[in-house]
Amino acid sequence: MLRVSLLFFFAALLISCTDKPPADANNDKPVVNIAGSTSVMPFTEKLAEYFMLEHARYIVNVQAGGSTAGIQACMNKTVDIGMSSRELKPEEKALSETVICYDGIAIVVNPLNPVKDLQLNRVKDIFSGKIKNWKELGWVNRKIDAVTREEGSGTRGAFEDLVMKKEEIDEGIMVQDSNGSVKEVVATDPYAVGYLSMGIVDNRVKVVAVDSVTPTVENVKLKKYRIVRPFLYLTMGDRNKNITTFIDFVLSREGQAILKKEGLITVYDH
Repeated sequence: MLRVSLLFFFAALLISCTDKPPADANNDKPVVNIAGSTSVMPFTEKLAEYFMLEHARYIVNVQAGGSTAGIQACMNKTVDIGMSSRELKPEEKALSETVICYDGIAIVVNPLNPVKDLQLNRVKDIFSGKIKNWKELGWVNRKIDAVTREEGSGTRGAFEDLVMKKEEIDEGIMVQDSNGSVKEVVATDPYAVGYLSMGIVDNRVKVVAVDSVTPTVENVKLKKYRIVRPFLYLTMGDRNKNITTFIDFVLSREGQAILKKEGLITVYDH
């Protein structure tokens, strides 16, 4: 009899456990889905962490994909917020844009490279393929291993607008799919040169001045450094309360302080 009672007990316990929702079920929480620029993504992830600490009832999902992918996802309403690190094209102007901060695009080389300064037109010549050897820039007789971003990247789009103008990037140049990948190539190849977000530069790479101006927060604010682009949040149609709550946090004193700490140029000095 005792054995039968125990069997019923364990059966009932099993049923009650399987009927319970998972401990981390979040079906009742408002969700904000964000996707797009790989340049904006790490900073949005940081903002989302702080936001969810203060707004425990919210879930913020952040994914990459590139600026163009984020813009398209926003236009198709498959995400709540699209991230872009380039200006919108005329055919994308149906979206509402919010500038959350500004970012300089830094030209970077390996720390072993002695080149410290390049003229803007020389940078363009490197990436158009007109300059192929470091000897032409006063260093060793060795091929330049230039690194660019993929088509659809906001960083590449901004670089093309601000540096390349009407020149095409040479098809023979190595292509990487994120700022982090560009940084990794340059950090491990003494003969590499690339461009990436000023906000993720560290001591693994060396920043090159452009026209004798280094990409610093001060130089960007004074408009001395010329390779600067906005970081944009994009929405389609009327914003719901969840979207507005998150964007308001990003533009608040606390949100802007987080971006400033990460090396970006804030929109507001609260």
